[in-house]
Amino acid sequence: MPKKQIAISIFSVVLFAFLSCKDDVLPKPSSYLRLDYPEAKYVHFENNCPFVFDMNSEAIVKGEKDCGFTLSYPKMKATIYLTYKPVNNNIANLLRDAQKLTYEHVIKADNILEQPYLNPAKKVYGMFYQVDGNAATNSQFYVTDSVKNFVTGSVYFYAKPNYDSIMPAASYVRNDMQRLMETLKWK
Repeated sequence: MPKKQIAISIFSVVLFAFLSCKDDVLPKPSSYLRLDYPEAKYVHFENNCPFVFDMNSEAIVKGEKDCGFTLSYPKMKATIYLTYKPVNNNIANLLRDAQKLTYEHVIKADNILEQPYLNPAKKVYGMFYQVDGNAATNSQFYVTDSVKNFVTGSVYFYAKPNYDSIMPAASYVRNDMQRLMETLKWK
């Protein structure tokens, strides 16, 4: 083989190698769905029940029966369930039932944070529970005046409990629940 052909062959191989080399293909980094919710606007809610409170204007009130009803968040597939019970010398039982309901989630929960709520001026006393982990509910509360009225609330999502994926919606609704609890007044 003549030297000229060898030189052309080597040049062709080197040129082919340089032209065929491109930047390495790198996989795209993992990303998460960004969920933005509108800033909460609160409205005053009042009906024939012995209590009033502020609620998110995005929530839809359903099923007002015996002063128990739901606040539905269709965009987030979430519902806050509110239950009213009159106190008739049974405050210990009502408190025990509310606490038991929360601690039934301890099997799936990573942590349950208790936040006492005391408002002597409005005679509203209670507890707010933040349940972290893949539990069925991530927020619950109860409030009472210890004499006549007792209200419980809990939020549930219409999805398999996966704390990481529902966290943005769970935080949004949890803030609404805390606002509801903190603005609740007895009539």
